Amino acid sequence: QVQLVESGGGLVQSGGSLRLSCVASRIIYRMYGMGWYRQAPGQQRESVAVITSGGSTNYADSVKGRFTISRDNAKNTLYLEMNSLKPEDTAVYSCYADLQVSSWSDRRDYWGQGTQVTVSS
Repeated sequence: QVQLVESGGGLVQSGGSLRLSCVASRIIYRMYGMGWYRQAPGQQRESVAVITSGGSTNYADSVKGRFTISRDNAKNTLYLEMNSLKPEDTAVYSCYADLQVSSWSDRRDYWGQGTQVTVSS
């Protein structure tokens, strides 16, 4: 199987920046849609940004113009560049990937464990 491992979270002041990474633990046969979700305490999980295999992106209105999602298929890695961070961006950020581990395996979604992002005012 495969694991998705996030990194790059931490504590930052309001207006600061962070770059999250999400790496697959092994070589992947094919990666389809990928994205980032976040969940703040007491709130429902929400989609932050998604990217298709062709590179098309979509963002939550709350992060448009501040966050940028990208992917490096050769490195099996997903990124989220976060700028102009606000206290309301504080949450656990998790990545997901719709992928096929090998040519004979089923296509399915995989999720990372999450990384904490805390923005102080």
